[in-house]
Amino acid sequence: MTSPGNTLKSYQRLQTQTSSPAQLVVLLYTGAIRFLTVARQKLEAGDIESAHRSLLRGQEIVLELMVSVDTSVGPVAQNLFDLYEFIHRHLIQANIKKDSAMILDVEVLLRELLPAWEQAIAADARGSHARVSTNEVRLATA
Repeated sequence: MTSPGNTLKSYQRLQTQTSSPAQLVVLLYTGAIRFLTVARQKLEAGDIESAHRSLLRGQEIVLELMVSVDTSVGPVAQNLFDLYEFIHRHLIQANIKKDSAMILDVEVLLRELLPAWEQAIAADARGSHARVSTNEVRLATA
């Protein structure tokens, strides 16, 4: 029998394998926010070891975001990379200093950026749907 934990991991693996690049970014942002929230809460509760582990997971996710940026496509991509690099350095300092306010800074920033990625996914979905609808109209009138 499959345990609930294994079922969840299988679902998450399938989700990452079938997601668009923008959807993967949303998943990464969501994961980072979740780990950073836990890290901050654990740090505030005095559980330094758990806070450290969660903070490292958040840092790893930010590194993954950095790797995913193709800086050769232009200045906007380079700016995004620079932002992720700043966030990563900020999290390293938060971990060294055990500073929950620094973690919160990053949480807030990621929460502010997340809707832009969600809107990009929605716009892409509308564009894909519009292309399908246009092609269907062309086929129907041919």
